[in-house]
Amino acid sequence: MANSEARSANEEVFLDAAERLLVSTGYAGISVRRLADEAGANHGLVHYYFGSMEELFLRVLERFTLRLIERQRAMYSSDAPFIDKWRAAMDFLDEDIAAGYPKVWFELKAMAWNHPDMRERVTRVNDEWREVLTDAFTSAAKEYGLDRRRFPVAAMVSLVMTFNVGLMMERMEGITAGHKELLGGIDRWLQELEKTKGTKR
Repeated sequence: MANSEARSANEEVFLDAAERLLVSTGYAGISVRRLADEAGANHGLVHYYFGSMEELFLRVLERFTLRLIERQRAMYSSDAPFIDKWRAAMDFLDEDIAAGYPKVWFELKAMAWNHPDMRERVTRVNDEWREVLTDAFTSAAKEYGLDRRRFPVAAMVSLVMTFNVGLMMERMEGITAGHKELLGGIDRWLQELEKTKGTKR
């Protein structure tokens, strides 16, 4: 038990260090020795615990994703109107950029393009986010009485997934042109739905 706890604690030290370096430097600038220096640990433990740097990076992404998905699910499960949840989700985009999550995710996406063995796990992250939005939008469609033929949940999820990635990428590059207008238009549509909520039965 003691050895297991020690190993888990040491792995967390390396995961924390790798997360910081992925955010500040990017995977191309991370060597085993640099990672070990950042973690304050023996560099030989990296491969002993994780087998490869790629596995370590994937574990970082999966752990980071789990933290945010737990936050997102807690927010969407509240009793607040969907419009408030939507606004909170859009505010989270800037928080997540500041925390470095999209940079880690996009770095690992780029790695997976050239490492087919990584692709399944990186794609699974996309699937997990898609599942969160599918659950949230299914409830919202019911709350607003939307016609599922005109507004298929899968289509709305794909639309939001796609423009969220675009928003994050552009904001990371300092580009915000059209973002306010896009989100403002969606917000006005949701306000109209709020006014008619309960009448579409």
